[in-house]
Amino acid sequence: MMEQQTQWKENVILIDADYADRLVFDISVQLERILERPMPKVEISRWCDYLSLDGGLRPGNNSIQVLFVYSKQKATLQNFIPSSLATEVDAHSFRDNLGEFSCASFPVEEELVSIDKLYIQSVETLLTSSQIKRLLLVADIDAYGNGLKEVLPKKTDKDITLFVCNPQTGFHCSQEVITYSLMAALGIKGEDLS
Repeated sequence: MMEQQTQWKENVILIDADYADRLVFDISVQLERILERPMPKVEISRWCDYLSLDGGLRPGNNSIQVLFVYSKQKATLQNFIPSSLATEVDAHSFRDNLGEFSCASFPVEEELVSIDKLYIQSVETLLTSSQIKRLLLVADIDAYGNGLKEVLPKKTDKDITLFVCNPQTGFHCSQEVITYSLMAALGIKGEDLS
């Protein structure tokens, strides 16, 4: 479980992988209808770049941890590459102009906890770390947004960004529209939609 992690990077992206995979599917279906062409799978590394930029990170020698929580039936993502969280994403890293991204994945032990609770517990754990300065959250607001509101502090020394489909009230943190980063990762430009 995530509590076993002791060394955190300054920048952490926490992704509900089940939610992200469903969201990419929904967006891809809509874009395929509009553009009349098939959508590629989303490259995780490209998407992490766009999330990081939207979350305020700038090019440099940054250290970024990307943490995926997922249910066992979603161990293989349908709409991302690489797709296997356990074998192709977990314990892998990549480097680009934003810095070094190191990835880890955490399956939900469903007999012990739901994905909703694991995600919220993970946020609580990450908030207690003095090492983390920037926390980027990709969460299923419809499923457990109220629980997330309860754990996000009104004041913190961390720069927290919540990625949402539509602006939300009651969250004491920055918000960014997740659709933009996903569309960019899919290679969609503004002129494609005009």
